[in-house]
Order: sequence, then structure tokens, then C-alpha cells
Amino acid sequence: MRHLFQSECVRIWLMLAPALAVILLLFGGGVVVGFQQSIGYVPVLGLTTPTLRHYGEILSDQSFRSSLLLTLYISVTGTLLATMLAVMAALVLRHRFRGSGLATMVFQLPLPAPHLVAAAGIIMLLTQSGLFARMLYQLGGLAAPGDFPALVYDRWQVGTLLVYLWKEVPFIGIAVLAVLKSVGNDYEEAARTLGANAWQRFRYILLPLILPSVVSTSAIVFAYMFGSFEVRLLLGKRHPTTLPVAAYRAYIDPDLGRRPESMAMGMVITAVVVLLLEFYRRLARKMTG
Repeated sequence: MRHLFQSECVRIWLMLAPALAVILLLFGGGVVVGFQQSIGYVPVLGLTTPTLRHYGEILSDQSFRSSLLLTLYISVTGTLLATMLAVMAALVLRHRFRGSGLATMVFQLPLPAPHLVAAAGIIMLLTQSGLFARMLYQLGGLAAPGDFPALVYDRWQVGTLLVYLWKEVPFIGIAVLAVLKSVGNDYEEAARTLGANAWQRFRYILLPLILPSVVSTSAIVFAYMFGSFEVRLLLGKRHPTTLPVAAYRAYIDPDLGRRPESMAMGMVITAVVVLLLEFYRRLARKMTG
């Protein structure tokens, strides 16, 4: 029996080996090269003396701290809002009603669409020269299109958050919906017969069942929001900007001497995401243990 178990483990590892090799080569190799450059080891630029000076410079820079706080604001706010909206949507869509199939299909439509498509839509619709502003102006609701609320390139990053919500709510919601449909209504019916109200049924029956899916998908969403830059590059203010955008701009700067600085910021982003995933691993083990 033990021999069969060991053989099965070997077979599984062999099946996973190609995918793991690609991940380790691309991700692990990128992290190693990025770390080398972040400590100032870039032989092609004539930098061969490792130093932590670049980490010290960015950590002591007020712009870096502002970028980090803004990135945390977007990631935490976006993840919390997406999770709450996704759970509420899943609680509605799990019931059968007229048009429930169509509603579920519409709910899933954003999943295959790239984030940049949503960002382009926000620019076309919600800027002060966009479609909604012009429509309200034509209808007499605004004295001028410029009176439309600033939802793009604004302090609170409303346009960026809307893009992330449009994309991530279905991502979390579909996972939660799958769990809710798999468990059925038996547990809730039993609790209802014992006198539990709607909140008690959700708090003590449904929430423990969906919590693993909520935590895992939310962790993925947070990690993506924290590390992505393309949406915020299009919809965010020039200053202060988010940490991934700051790292990207330093990376493409014609002054190649800024390359270690950009890589140091990239290593900070990587460290935060890895710490988050480790926290999720411990939390998942605690919930399933």
C-alpha cells in the first residue's frame, strides 16, 4: 500500500513538472534577476558592487510612501467592495427566478474581457468630456460638460475602482455561487425550522461554508490589484501615483541609472504579495484544520 502511494505521488509530481518548470523559470528567474538589479548589480551598466542604497533611498522618499499608501488604499478598498458585492450577488443568483439564467450569464460577461477594455470604456463614458457628461449637458442637467463629477484622474481613484469592481466582482461571485449551489438549501431549511432568522442563517450556516472560497479569491484579487499598473496608468493621477506605476515609469526612464530603483520597488511589491499569500496559506490551513 505504501509503495502504491509513493508511486502515485511520483506520478503526480511528474505530471506537474512541466508547468512547475515554466513557473519557476519565468517567475523565479525574474525575481532573481530583479533582486540582483535592485541591489545595484547590473554589469551591463557597469554596476558590479552590490549595495542596499537603492532600498534606503526609496524607503526614505516621501513619494514612495505616498505611492505605497495609495496602492494599499486601492487594493484594500477594491477587494473589500468586490467581496461584499460578489457575496450579495451570489446570494441572489443562487435562487431560481424568472430570468435567473440570463442574469447569471450577464453577471459572468466581464470575466473574459481585459482590464484595459474596461478602462477604455470608463474613459469614454465617465470623463468630464465623456458620453455621460455630454448627454447630461444636452438634457439640461449640467451647465457645461466640465461640471460632471471628476471620476477619472481624481484623488479617490473612482474610475480605477470601478474597473476593478466590474472585473473582480464576477470572479469572486462565481466561486461563491458554485459553493452555494453545491450545498443546496437543506442546512438553511433545518435552521429555519429551529427558528433562525435570515441573518442567523447567513452568519452561522452560509458564511462558514463560503468563507474558504471568499478568502482564496479575495487574496488573488488583492494580489492582482496591488501589483497591476495598466489600469492606474491610464486612469490615475500623475502624482501621487501608485507603486507599480512608479516602478514602471522608473523602469522605462531613459536614464538607465534608475533601473535599480525600479527593481527595488518591484521587490517591495513582490514581498508584499508573497507575505499576503503566506498569510492566506496559514489562514486556509487554520480553517480547514
